[in-house]
This record gives sequence, structure tokens and C-alpha cells, in this order.
Amino acid sequence: MKIIYTNSEGNLCVVHPAKGKDINAIFAKVIPEGVTDAKIVESSAIPTDKTFRNAWVKSNQAIETDFPKAKEIAHDCRRCKRSELFAPLDIEVSIPSKATAAESARQAIRETYDDIQEDIDAATTESGLKSVLVDSGVL
Repeated sequence: MKIIYTNSEGNLCVVHPAKGKDINAIFAKVIPEGVTDAKIVESSAIPTDKTFRNAWVKSNQAIETDFPKAKEIAHDCRRCKRSELFAPLDIEVSIPSKATAAESARQAIRETYDDIQEDIDAATTESGLKSVLVDSGVL
């Protein structure tokens, strides 16, 4: 059994009580004052794939993924990976003897990540969205 609730910032929280502990006592202890949507759910209600965990929302006795929010997360992942690839080139572009090659490499990265952006925008399912990230090397 797990406890789920939405915190004051709108994020879904999942509490995993230690084995052997009284779930009702934990419930009474961990739920912040003012929270009205807390529930005890079966462990099976918690998705096993946590890729888009920050897009989870509570729906009756289950957890679903807010797909537009999952796309935002995918775009954030894409931007982070692109920035990681740009970092060494940002230095080289300021070195006259390496500037042209560095800028060409930066342009290739831009084009690749523009394509990934389009693929993220075109995704229609959570699994399709994850596939874009995995197949492109973002995850």
C-alpha cells in the first residue's frame, strides 16, 4: 500500500511506508495540513516507469501522466542534452583557429535537436514520447 496526495505546488507525492508499519498511522503523520485529496492506494497503482514522474497526476485510485506536462519534461531533457553537447564547443568557437569547425559542429547539433524537437511535438503517447528520447540518445 502507498499514500498519494497533491502538494501545495501541484506535484503528486507518493509515500512508501516501511514494511510492517501501520499505513493509517503513517497517513495521519505525513499528510500536510490542508491537503484534501490524500488517498491510500494499492502499490500496483503506482507506475513502474518513472520517466515522466513529475507529470503524474492523481485520478481516482490511479496515477496518470499529464501528457502536455510530459512533453514539457521531454523538451527540458532535450535542451539539457543539447547544452551539454554545446559546452565544449562554446570554448572552441572563441579560438580563431577552431572557430569555423566549432561553429559547424554547433550547427549540426542544432539541426539534430531541431528534428528531436519536432519528434517530441509529434508524439501522441507517453511510450512514443519516451521512445523519441531514448532513440535520440537524450535519455
